[in-house]
Amino acid sequence: MAPETIGFIAIGILVLLILLRVWIGVAMGLVGFVGLVVMRGTEQALQWSGDAMFSSINSYTMTVVPMFALMGMIISESNLGRDLFKACYALIGWIRGGLAAATIATSGLLGAICGSHMVGTVIMSKIALPEMKRYKYDESFAAATVCAGAPLSIIIPPSLPLIMYGILTEQSVGKLFMSGIIPGVAMIAVFIAIVVIMCTRKPSLGPKADKMTPREVGKASLGIIPVVILFVAVLGGIYTGVFTTTESGAIGSTGAIIIALVYKSLNGKKFLLALKETAMVVGMVFSLLLGTYIFIRFITYSKVPFAFSDFLVGLDVPLPVMMLALAVIYIVLGMIIPEIPMLLLTVPIIYPALVAIGFDSIWVGIYIVLMMALGAVTPPIGMVVFIVSGMSKVSAPKLFKAVVPFIVGDLVVIGLLCAFPAMATYIPSLM
Repeated sequence: MAPETIGFIAIGILVLLILLRVWIGVAMGLVGFVGLVVMRGTEQALQWSGDAMFSSINSYTMTVVPMFALMGMIISESNLGRDLFKACYALIGWIRGGLAAATIATSGLLGAICGSHMVGTVIMSKIALPEMKRYKYDESFAAATVCAGAPLSIIIPPSLPLIMYGILTEQSVGKLFMSGIIPGVAMIAVFIAIVVIMCTRKPSLGPKADKMTPREVGKASLGIIPVVILFVAVLGGIYTGVFTTTESGAIGSTGAIIIALVYKSLNGKKFLLALKETAMVVGMVFSLLLGTYIFIRFITYSKVPFAFSDFLVGLDVPLPVMMLALAVIYIVLGMIIPEIPMLLLTVPIIYPALVAIGFDSIWVGIYIVLMMALGAVTPPIGMVVFIVSGMSKVSAPKLFKAVVPFIVGDLVVIGLLCAFPAMATYIPSLM
């Protein structure tokens, strides 16, 4: 049997295992190992699998994962998210649907110091939903704005999926971080515009909240200072080359701890809990990567990526058509596979093919992450929707319906990225 045939059969088995809810790391490692056994024998499979796992973890670059994870968990356990929400509301709360708009803005700014949309979802659900309930916002609309804003954490740097993409493809994580700034800001602007339009057409969705005095606005706006400090310290250092991406993670996590202590929002108990949650996240990510690298070793040896590249090149269709086809693939996958498994499953296969036909590797990274953000709210999986549904008591079907306008907003930004690739590549090109 040809290696390519074995590879495509293995991919089908992998998708089946994922649909049967076998843990993605185990599924990829198992399929990769068995595939190597079939093609090269047990002894060679054991040697290659062990080498793949060791070489993937035994890397200085990998230390960036625990550092940024710790920064996100410190933010989660402190009150910085609540102060940030108050600051955003003070600045833009005067517009129609101000609390919902502030939720979107806070989610975006939280992404600049968090990096995990799961953490962002939990924080914003706890902070924003009670406030919008107090001002009698439509419960489905309120929950939908939290759903829409949460995935911004994986687009605006630092971003755990962008880190994983950089590790898998051996691309500069610093440049990938920079590629998310313009698309992230564009998405915030589009979502806020959607909130304003919806609340203008139907005021009952988001009634006006209390007005703040200039003094109250000034006092509340101080809550944005810690975010600016961390954002400038982490991304400014990377952009100027003062320190590496890995070093920026250490600086970011240290800065988060110092700021939380200064604001007296972090005690010993919360710090230990943040360390525990960081260890759990890092263990999960590393376990996923172990299985992924075994699968990558197998899929490379099976020549599937090369066969896929030859197939795409042979189609001889314009790049816009290829972009549209790629979008359809990711939207369909996003309906049945959670976003992180989707990243790990597709990147080893499609990345070589996309680069071979002329796509910029940095652009591909932010495009995939944008599609992951879309998948996070797309039925029937939409993990963010299910988390918010559980915390808001709004049924998942009702919430999926309410989030549709924001899915349209996602598609608008993705369309702009396809039409103007410089949205992702311009800032990295200046580095």
